[in-house]
Amino acid sequence: MNAVTAAPRVRFAPSPTGYFHVGGARTALYNWLFVRRLGGSFVLRIEDTDRERSDESWTSGILSALEWLGIDWDEGPYRQSERRELYEQAAERLVRSGRLYACDCSRADLESRHPGNPTPGYDGHCRDRALTPGPGRALRFRTPDAGTTVVHDLVRGDVEFANAAIEDFVVVKSNGDPLFVLAVVVDDLDMGISHVIRAEEHLPTTPKAILLWNALADVPTPTFAHLPVLVNDKRQKLSKRRDRVAVEDYRALGYLPEAMRNYLALLGWSPADGREVLSLDELVEEFRLEQVNHSPAFFDEKRLQHFNGLYLRALPLSELRERAAPFLASPVAPWPDDAFDQAAFDALAPLVQERVATLGEVPALVEFLFATPFEPDDEAFAKLVAGDALAPVVLGQARDAFRSCEWVAANLKELLAGIAVAVDRKLAKAQAPVRVATMGRAAGLPLFESLVVLGRDRTLERIEAALARLGPG
Repeated sequence: MNAVTAAPRVRFAPSPTGYFHVGGARTALYNWLFVRRLGGSFVLRIEDTDRERSDESWTSGILSALEWLGIDWDEGPYRQSERRELYEQAAERLVRSGRLYACDCSRADLESRHPGNPTPGYDGHCRDRALTPGPGRALRFRTPDAGTTVVHDLVRGDVEFANAAIEDFVVVKSNGDPLFVLAVVVDDLDMGISHVIRAEEHLPTTPKAILLWNALADVPTPTFAHLPVLVNDKRQKLSKRRDRVAVEDYRALGYLPEAMRNYLALLGWSPADGREVLSLDELVEEFRLEQVNHSPAFFDEKRLQHFNGLYLRALPLSELRERAAPFLASPVAPWPDDAFDQAAFDALAPLVQERVATLGEVPALVEFLFATPFEPDDEAFAKLVAGDALAPVVLGQARDAFRSCEWVAANLKELLAGIAVAVDRKLAKAQAPVRVATMGRAAGLPLFESLVVLGRDRTLERIEAALARLGPG
């Protein structure tokens, strides 16, 4: 096995057992930022020793999400499922050295020996039985009876674990499958990993990894950094059963990768000058593991949405149109592809850009242009048209005024403002029935600029349809 090299080498090692968690994305990003500034190497390793839960489709999703975030890798992806021989060789060496021993105890055996034990753990029953390794027998690591194992952690400082509190843990299952705790150490040694930057949840298993490492090789262990847990607004650990945690979900909603990347970087770390919006180059230059906070980090969807809105509004219009294109086509958009008019969208794109926080919000703002057939929202129509005694008057006068006027926003506004005065109401209140009749919603893009793009004919048709729906006045 290779000794740890002088240049920093990190690994990101996700398990392909589900969607790509935002916590995993934050871990990958911190690893990547760390080595990119120092000129090191980023190794991607797929930890798929759990054959029953691992799935190649999840692996593909992880790779796609990393690429979307702009997190590239220098080596890999390696798959633990293809490296089993290395783990078996390491286990044989540990058996020969006396650090592993065979155990045929079942959980039922342990419970029968210690009935009612509130803190069950292995009792070392097979330590001195000298069982021969074989089918039906697990291999356990013989932990020291005394002393401590210290995790030197860049985020948390030194964390000590009493060896007496660490049970003789299983390294190879009774069916011969190596467990994660062995595979990860063998891989880190073989790949010369210098820094292990991972989630806080792995800290309790780290002393086991250190014990295994020292039993396998006479080289320094990696430097560890255990990152703070991500929590929701109730300060509960993010859970896929309760919270939106999949990177794929945010991508589908129309979040920009650069906004997601920027936000993830700030979940546990911030630059010394307190800036929040940082380019990728600035993140690489500023990031320091030693500045990562060990306190839980609040994953705030509203703040992420705010970040995304900032990035969207900073895009050149040409890029906004390009980024929005997938959301304006089937099957995402609520209209057939042949109904979409690029020129019409382009005309309203500057107004759209000012009002959306995600690309997924774009279709709703321009649906009035492309919906086939067009139908106003029932609730909005009932409240702001059918429920307004003056709506027929406003719509009728707007229809008459719009028939022959110059079709520009300023003129349309002036005409409707005059109607508002005539019926003794404010312009905003007079706009409401016209907006619902022509754009289908109670809120959206500026009315008069939208009507210009919609065109005179369609505007008049929709006002006529709304009046017909109201019936004789």
